[in-house]
Amino acid sequence: MRIIVGLWRWRHNPLRRGTDLVEAWVALTAVLLFALATPAAGWLCGNTLDSSLRATVRVQHEQRHRTTAVVVDRAADQRRTAYDAESLSNRSPGTRVTATWYAPDGSARTGTVSAPLRDPRAGDTFSMWTDRRTDKQLRSPMNATSARVHAVLAGFGATALAVGLVEGARRLIVWRLVQRRYRRLDRAWAAAGPDWGRTGAGS
Repeated sequence: MRIIVGLWRWRHNPLRRGTDLVEAWVALTAVLLFALATPAAGWLCGNTLDSSLRATVRVQHEQRHRTTAVVVDRAADQRRTAYDAESLSNRSPGTRVTATWYAPDGSARTGTVSAPLRDPRAGDTFSMWTDRRTDKQLRSPMNATSARVHAVLAGFGATALAVGLVEGARRLIVWRLVQRRYRRLDRAWAAAGPDWGRTGAGS
């Protein structure tokens, strides 16, 4: 409101310079963008990502199969691999084991997989996810809550980025206006300089 009132007062002020009016309009435009455009940009980004992630969650749950595996023995190759449990915050190195499990069609499978066990022994069980087509071990699918959190964070990030862009543009325009004022002042000073202090020169 103060910006609007100030802009109205500038309209007929005899001391108003052209750059002053431009700066006031730039400030008003920035305020409107802060209030309307930046939240809209955040909402649009968050909503778009939310739709995309919800589709990803649905596809992952359709393509992945959760099963219970039984440890047969430790695998000879003990390369460490990253294992994801149900919680995204619960990450631990997996131990390579030879295990058996059941495919979606009910047939038994045996292979080397990564188990979330510190000291796996024969007969130990653990949950794992496999691809329904290739039966390859996969990470657990993203859940709807995690997808929503990612979308909300992306929305806030997009809003912050839009605010930064608007403020950066405003500061750049104001800087250019100030530079223009300095150039005009320098020219006026240079024109008045030769007559400065002379009798009858009007100074």
